[in-house]
This record gives sequence, C-alpha cells and structure tokens, in this order.
Amino acid sequence: MGAKAGSLYHKKVVLAVYERRTKWAPFWAVLRKYGKGKKVHPSQMTKDRRHWRRTKLKIKPRKTANHHLG
Repeated sequence: MGAKAGSLYHKKVVLAVYERRTKWAPFWAVLRKYGKGKKVHPSQMTKDRRHWRRTKLKIKPRKTANHHLG
C-alpha cells in the first residue's frame, strides 16, 4: 500500500462517517415522532441534508510525506 493509497483510504473513512450521519435514525424514534400509521424513512429525522449536486463535503485526502525526497 503506497502513500497515495493510504491517503485515499482516509478520505473513504471520512465519507463513510458522513453517510451514517445522514441516513440513520432508530425505528422507534420514527414511530414516536410520526405515529404508528405513518411510513416515513428515518432520513427525514436527521439534520444533515445532502445531495450530490447541491452540496459537497470538501474532504481532501490527508497529506502524506514525500518519501522520494529523502
């Protein structure tokens, strides 16, 4: 695994954290808020709204040392 691959791995980890923040809420919280008869996706309750066109996360890969410079 080279230096570049390690920095891209860091970016993927951060992206995974942001995905969990936008798409998850416990099912009992949905029942408590909207009632038994409503079928609502849990993402309706999360604060973070994101769309691939509208907002970007601006995550940069972590800087790695230039090993070829010595």
